[in-house]
Amino acid sequence: MQTELCRRLGLEFPIVAFSHCRDVVAAVSNAGGLGVLGISGSSVDELDRKLTWIEDATGGRPYGVDVLLPAPATEASVPVEDLIPAAHKEFVADLLARYGVPPLPDAGPVRTVPGALAAHGVALIEAALEHRVGLVASALGPPPPEMVTRAHDRGVPVAALVGKREHAERQRDAGVDIIVAQGYEAGGHVGEIGTMVLVPEIVDAVAPLPVLAAGGIASGRQVAAALALGAQGVWTGSVWLTTQEAETHPAVVAKFLRATSSDTIRSRATTGKPARQLRTAWTDEWENPVNPDPLPMPLQTILTADARARIQRSANKPDSGAGALITYFVGQVVGSLRTVRPARQVVLNMVEEYLEAVERLGGSVL
Repeated sequence: MQTELCRRLGLEFPIVAFSHCRDVVAAVSNAGGLGVLGISGSSVDELDRKLTWIEDATGGRPYGVDVLLPAPATEASVPVEDLIPAAHKEFVADLLARYGVPPLPDAGPVRTVPGALAAHGVALIEAALEHRVGLVASALGPPPPEMVTRAHDRGVPVAALVGKREHAERQRDAGVDIIVAQGYEAGGHVGEIGTMVLVPEIVDAVAPLPVLAAGGIASGRQVAAALALGAQGVWTGSVWLTTQEAETHPAVVAKFLRATSSDTIRSRATTGKPARQLRTAWTDEWENPVNPDPLPMPLQTILTADARARIQRSANKPDSGAGALITYFVGQVVGSLRTVRPARQVVLNMVEEYLEAVERLGGSVL
């Protein structure tokens, strides 16, 4: 189960696993794939500790990092309080009150400044490049030129996620080495084109750059389909959310295991950009036309940060409605997630099923 990209990145299997959990990243890399750690929510010091732990746990096997770099919405000197409309603050406060979600013990105003978010992302990349990362990925828009230059100066390839052909061409022109074609089915920030259509379109558009297929991939059959479409591997995320190593909130895991492929929604409710997530009372409230529309990214993230922390803290309490509100990013493949398994077993099951699928297809050739 080898492709040219496998050889380039030093992988046994062309399976890339995105996760915010260091344990999942290490487990997948140790199993022969490439674990990629989402680092946007980390401080520089926290990131250093996580990457040091991953390197100790993987013994030199390759791993990567992924960062969100939203375009600044304002200059850093503008107070956050002046950016959030009063009606939105009132709606969120009323929503939490209606569902009986208690405040945090040490609650305080959220003062993150949007103009500082992109700069923080660049600082995280700089810190990551002090480690032995084997891949740097940009999850939202073309990476800053300095990010590409710094990664290339250290011999580290840069990947970028896209949802349209023109986005892929823009990334190629920005010097990106690997394109991740992420279809409509995927979790998180996604476009409007399905994986089956998007992948071959982007493969043809950016050749000879390697392409990873993303969206709706959680089994070996789907890996085989991705490679048949011209991809050199797969970028996966949702399937790792229900693994034993994952740090997914228990209330969310329980919802995932019960969900069908129809139970997700592409909504701006959490980040301000369309992102596929589990449909819950939280997304329903924001989709209701009588309520305020979500703010643009990153203002929506800032507006809801305290609320989401309160919901997560209380989601398992029987006297709170937080359990109805809690949600998380996940793709339509959630309908296939029925058990909790070790991440290593997920990788090996994918490989086994891939081989069975290829053998079956080989038998159809006369």
